[in-house]
Order: sequence, then C-alpha cells, then structure tokens
Amino acid sequence: MPSPNSKMDAVIIGGGFYGAAIAIYLAKQRNFKRVLLIEREAALMQRASYNNQARVHNGYHYPRSFTTAYRSRINLPKFVRDWPQVVHQDFTKLYAIARRNSKVTAKQFERFCRDIGAHTQPATPDLRALFEPRLIEDVFLVQEYAFNTAKLMAWAIQELKEYNVQILLNTQATKISQGGHSPLQVVTKSKTGEEITFCSYVFNCTYSGLNQFEGGFSGIHSGLKQEITEMALMQMPESLRGLGVTVMDGPFFSLMPFPARGLHTLSHVRYTPHLNWTDEQGIDPYEKLSQYPRDSRVDRMVRDVGRYMPNVLNAKHVDSLFEVKTVLMKNEGDDGRPILFERHQNLPGCYSVLGGKIDNIYDVLETLDAEPLPITPFKNNPEK
Repeated sequence: MPSPNSKMDAVIIGGGFYGAAIAIYLAKQRNFKRVLLIEREAALMQRASYNNQARVHNGYHYPRSFTTAYRSRINLPKFVRDWPQVVHQDFTKLYAIARRNSKVTAKQFERFCRDIGAHTQPATPDLRALFEPRLIEDVFLVQEYAFNTAKLMAWAIQELKEYNVQILLNTQATKISQGGHSPLQVVTKSKTGEEITFCSYVFNCTYSGLNQFEGGFSGIHSGLKQEITEMALMQMPESLRGLGVTVMDGPFFSLMPFPARGLHTLSHVRYTPHLNWTDEQGIDPYEKLSQYPRDSRVDRMVRDVGRYMPNVLNAKHVDSLFEVKTVLMKNEGDDGRPILFERHQNLPGCYSVLGGKIDNIYDVLETLDAEPLPITPFKNNPEK
C-alpha cells in the first residue's frame, strides 16, 4: 500500500471497469512501473460497472446514431476475443419493432443493420408468438451477448496483481492539483486520514463523479446529465428464460440475461429513469443516490411490457439495482454513446474519461495509444 506523500507514475481514480482497464494498460502496454488505482468503495467494480444491463452491444440499439452503432459492431468481436471467459452467448436475442410511436420502422431497421454490417434474420413463428401482433410490426433474430460482471471483476483483480498495480479501497480522491516537485498531486481521504500522492499523470475515471474534485481541477467542459435509474432483476417464466428481448424505438424496453445473478434485467424507457439533473460541481451524485428512497417502479414496467409480451406478466421481481447513470447532454437527442476523453489544459497530465458502454473501452485505449505519455522526472523529491 502506498505511503503518505508517495510518488507514482500514474494515479487512476475510479475502480470500475474503465479505471481498472486503463491501469492495466498503463502497466502492461506503456511499461509504467508505479501505478495506483483508487476506489471509494470496499471492492472494485461495485457501481455502474455492475449495476447495468450487462449487454455487449453489437450496434442494433442505436439506429439514430450511426457512429455509435458502427463502433459497437466493430468492437463486439474484439471484446469476445479478449474476454471470452465473461461473455455469455447461450441465449436467443430478439429485436422487435413496435407498430405505434416507434422512431424507426421495420424496413428502416433492416436497412440500418445492413449499413453497419449487423446480421439479422426473421424470427421463427414460435418466437413471434411471444409478442402481441397488434402492437409489434416485426421481430428479428440478432447476434448480441451478455457479460458476467463478477467474472470481469475477477479478471481485473488478477491482472492488476500480475502487473503490480497498487490498489487503495475505501479511499476517496478529493483534490487534484499541480504538484510542487512533481507535475500533479492527488489528495485522498480514508478512515486513516488524508494522504498526498505525487504523480506524472491522473486519469479521472469516476463516471458520475467526474466533476467532484477540489484543488486546481476546474471540471470538464462537456455537459453531463445525471439520472438515478432502476434496473429490475427478474426471474423470468420458463418460456422467456433463454431469451433476450429489446422492443424499440420509442416504447423502448429490454429484458436481458444478467449472468452474475442468474436472472434477467428489465428496463423501460419511461420507468427506469427515476430522477435526473444537470451535473455540476458540489452536487455529489452518489450522495443524492444514497438519500433517494428507492421506491420500485417494477409493477409499472411489467404492466406496460406485458402488453407487448404477455408472458412477462408471470415474471417474479427479485431485486432492483439502483445506480446513477451519466450521459453526455449533447447526445440526448440521438442516443449516441461516444467516449469522453478530455485533457485538462490547466493540469497537464490530467485526463477525464467517460464511456457509456462496455465496448467503448477500445475507443479509450485507441485514444491512449496516440498519447505520448512520457514519465516526467520528480524534482527535489526526498524519496528515492
């Protein structure tokens, strides 16, 4: 464990999937010898990396954002190649197009899938029979997968250990500033008090907490929207257990396998978001989440979804995952999910990183490949 006033090549703030992957990348690919990963929770990957749909996207989800869809289409086979142990392909995935209030028709969806090179085929009659034909225009069999977050966390822990990345848990970074005898310094707070770490680089991978730092950190330039969301965990009836389903695009809902719990997630465009606000410094999203009453809306989700898929009415609600979801305000209209990779000019060597989907990690790593990232020597540092 690092000592007070320690010196590091890089400090990564946020122990979700992105933070862990960047820490491993710096140690493995860029040969950084002293890498520190800081996480405010008691374990890695406990927040948004766990509390999500566990979907590995293949582009189908984004007919109104070609770039996001195409990048998912390119990244999915890479993810399957690099993390085969976490990917679940043992279910049938369907996309269905609603007849009313949909922002895309079945023909438009087919054309879009051809444009991005995503495979579709007509669903079989037995699968179509699961849907209410008065409300559903067409149903497509597609290739899309789920991932097991628990196994992904196990991979991260093993890799971090192998490449000697140091980890501080139950520790919150509170300040990022220019250092005295080093380029940057990070102040952390834990039960044992405050500590200062000097470093050449800081990677802010805190997702919803991107703006919550004092010191010389002036915040990110891109506008963020925060949402408290509910992902319902359901035990599906036998007829739906081997399926993943997305109905789009307007009366949008999804049910997806959630391998880490052996259940399904159920999400709904109207009832999954509970509360939203424009992000700003001084309003801690995680504090707002901790104070939120968390009254479930699962009954309303099931009632509406049951109009389209009657068998969902026989599903059993087991639990709900409440989390803060963060999106770039500029993409609210088209559902795009590009990465945020922001260099802080007033704090050279400090970066903020945000990804909206698990496959975005390749966009982050490709961007990092283009960064020089030389290690800056520490001057007049009493430590040797």
